[in-house]
Amino acid sequence: MASGDNSEAGTESVIVERSETGIVTVTLNRPKKKNAIDFPMWQTLTDVFREVAQSPTDRVLVLTGAGNAFCGGADLASGSNDPRHQLDLMHYFGFTGLALHEIPKPTIAKVNGVAVGAGLNLALGCDLIVAGESARFSEIFAQRGLSIDLGGSWHLPRLVGLHKAKELVLLGDIIDAKEAERIGIVNRVVPDAELDGFAADWAERLAAGPPLALQMSKRMLNSGSQMSLSEMLHWEAMAQTVTGSTSDTREAMKAFFEKRTPEFKGR
Repeated sequence: MASGDNSEAGTESVIVERSETGIVTVTLNRPKKKNAIDFPMWQTLTDVFREVAQSPTDRVLVLTGAGNAFCGGADLASGSNDPRHQLDLMHYFGFTGLALHEIPKPTIAKVNGVAVGAGLNLALGCDLIVAGESARFSEIFAQRGLSIDLGGSWHLPRLVGLHKAKELVLLGDIIDAKEAERIGIVNRVVPDAELDGFAADWAERLAAGPPLALQMSKRMLNSGSQMSLSEMLHWEAMAQTVTGSTSDTREAMKAFFEKRTPEFKGR
């Protein structure tokens, strides 16, 4: 995505760029702190995620970090002077993870460098994770005397299984990108120099896809483990009935017979 095609907004510590094709790139921008998330950033991220969820023109979200890190976790010192009780603060942080999970559109974490603690769980909240070969991951909480947060206890067992999740959380070891790919945390590992291009290609492909169909498929995949097969077959039938009656489906069929790439409008 060329910078000339993007509009840029956000705060100094969270940069939001929007391309003409509907790709929203959110960059954590505290490279000297390994992009650790301070208190104002939590509110900014929550607001951005909710805005993307509701925007009629945003199609894909890419989350990444500036410099040589994705995210070093929460900046534990940033809320030390806040008058609220610690439980209220943790719920406040949790709103960010929930807002990310509830974005109906596809989301990609582009992981460069370390993704640890809340930073790892922020990545796990995305639908797809692409990592550079130098990326490192850790549920580091236990090594800091803390318990897991930001939805990690929900996301991680669904990706790697319960016993492996316990190993990662209770020991807090750091794993490299290849191991993260092997156990199912990461979708793809690419050379660091190719990370931007690879993630951009996936984002462009998703942005060019049928928005309603992608949203419905994402929602059903997220809900499937909590429902019976009978319930999911019902929701699949409902979703297919809706998507099958859209202009996008008619466009896809027409493009197939005309041997061209369809142009999906989300209606």
